Amino acid sequence: MQTVIITGVSGNLGQAVAKKFLAGNFKVIGTIVPNDPVQLTISHSNFETAVVDLMNEDDSEKFVRSVVEKNKTIDVAVLTVGGFAMGSIVETKMADILKQHKLNFQTTYHVARPVFAQMLEQASGRIFLTGARTGIDMKFSKGTTAYGLSKSLVFRLAELMNEEAKGKNVLTSVIAPSIIDTPQNRQSMPKANPSDWVKAEEIANIVYFYSTSEASVLRETVLKVYNNA
Repeated sequence: MQTVIITGVSGNLGQAVAKKFLAGNFKVIGTIVPNDPVQLTISHSNFETAVVDLMNEDDSEKFVRSVVEKNKTIDVAVLTVGGFAMGSIVETKMADILKQHKLNFQTTYHVARPVFAQMLEQASGRIFLTGARTGIDMKFSKGTTAYGLSKSLVFRLAELMNEEAKGKNVLTSVIAPSIIDTPQNRQSMPKANPSDWVKAEEIANIVYFYSTSEASVLRETVLKVYNNA
C-alpha cells in the first residue's frame, strides 16, 4: 500500500485530498495543529493523524522520520498548510511579511526538505506544494503584498527541487489555485460568483491523477487551477 502525507489535513483542501487518496486505497497520514479547533469527519482504517507544529523545523523533521520508520516509504506528499492576509505595500510592514513567510514558506520547507531527501533516497515520489496564482505573477498580488511575496517563494523552491532531482523520478509540483470555493471564502466575498471558483474536490482529483502511474511521464511543475476566476 502506498503512503501519502498531507499537511493541514483538517482544512478544506486537506480533507478533500485525504478522501480522494483513501478512495484510491492509499495509507493517508495527515498533520493537524496542536489544539486544532476543526473537527475531522474522516473515519477510515487507512487514515491517521499526527499533531505536529509545522512552524518548528525539528518537530516537522521528526514527523517525517516517524512516517518513514513505520511505512518504509513516502510515495506522495501534499503540503496544504498556509495563511492569508490582505494589505497593499503602503499598509504592509516587514512584520506582516515575516508572518506570511512563516505561515506559507517555512511550514512548507520544514516538511518538503526531509520528504525530498527521503524520496531522493528511494528514487521515486511526488510532492505537491500549495502556491497561488498571486505567486506566479505579482500583478495578481495587488492588495495582498505579504501573501503574494511568500507564495512566490514556493514556486522558486519547487524549481530548485526539480533541478536537484533530475533523473531521480522525484517531481515537485505547485498547486496554483485562483480562489477555492470554501464556506470561508463565500462568507468573506458575498458578492462574488463562487461558480467561477475551483472546488477543493476538483483540486484533489488533479493531485491524485498526477500521483498515479498513468501520469508518471508528466513533468508539469505548475498546476494552474483557475476555473473562471
